[in-house]
Amino acid sequence: MRKIDLVNTIAEKTGIPKVDVLLTLETLFASIKENIIHGENVFIRGFGTFAQKKRAAKVGRNVKKNIAVHIPAHSIPSFKPAKEFAIAVKKIT
Repeated sequence: MRKIDLVNTIAEKTGIPKVDVLLTLETLFASIKENIIHGENVFIRGFGTFAQKKRAAKVGRNVKKNIAVHIPAHSIPSFKPAKEFAIAVKKIT
């Protein structure tokens, strides 16, 4: 499902104009990104947690050139689904 499909689904189910739904989703995504960038977790009950994960520095390998490459410590965004959400997905498969 793409973002436009999500907008269409929400607009059909709620009767809210697509432009307003798109603006709301864009604001939600921007807010989540901003909080993660500033190191704050975003908890959505029943859905999951968006957080910033820290990765330690390590030595990787460039296989083509056969040389070691230093990978510095960095942070990445992560998502951990809520327990109910994870259980619901497991039941489907």
